[in-house]
Amino acid sequence: MDIRNKTVVVTGAATGIGRALALAFAQAGARGVAVADLNASGAATVAAEVQAATPGCEVFAHQVDVADAAAVQGLADEATRRFGQVDVFCSNAGIILRKGLDASADEWQRIWEINVMAHIHAARAVLPQMLERGDGYFVNTVSAAGLLSQIGSAPYAVTKHAAIGFAEWLSITYGDRGIKVSCICPQGVQTNMLFGEKGERKGFLQEGSVTAGHVAAVTLEGVADERFLILPHPEVLEYYQRKGQDYDRWLRGMRRLHDKVMQEFGGIVV
Repeated sequence: MDIRNKTVVVTGAATGIGRALALAFAQAGARGVAVADLNASGAATVAAEVQAATPGCEVFAHQVDVADAAAVQGLADEATRRFGQVDVFCSNAGIILRKGLDASADEWQRIWEINVMAHIHAARAVLPQMLERGDGYFVNTVSAAGLLSQIGSAPYAVTKHAAIGFAEWLSITYGDRGIKVSCICPQGVQTNMLFGEKGERKGFLQEGSVTAGHVAAVTLEGVADERFLILPHPEVLEYYQRKGQDYDRWLRGMRRLHDKVMQEFGGIVV
């Protein structure tokens, strides 16, 4: 896809990867960018930043709770009203929960609604208009955890695997009708999720981590090539191939990594 003159919606855009994506798409020539986030003031700040950097792009901020299907539909409707259509929907918002079997049912439900159902809400909201045109693009921020796993977080590992599964289904079902799907699957990204709000968190993924700007740049390349897997850390593909070649060996290696992380970081992994 050539992003020039396309319209883009980005959720989770007040910080981190979402902010970087909004800036990158606008700078690549998008004619309209919707900056959406639960944090209304943060979204407004980023929208102003994007507008200042790209005066020729129409930009607006929108508060949205991606776990709420009606709210996501409202975002899509507003973007369609302003831009005429939604060409690219970047379903980027996500959360992590650093727990295993101690996570409560309510905690599992919350992360499920944000990390999985938000992608489904986005598809339901804009797929009809995309199918009518025979063209559209979903760019879903997932994680390397969706291809591999997440040491120390069962809810994150499970929901990211589910997010990959839904994206695969979406591509299989609608790919021959003009619908393109990409999954961004980085390891450590230098955001608050990795380092904490005050930079207090330590974890093994910080080594080798990349900037949100790097993720956005690689994403634009992946979208131009219409690649399903967008890997800001190329080594993830090697790990994934090893997993497929010898699942039991890969599990043994992950157990060793788990033990190392628990010893070195006391269970604080990202």
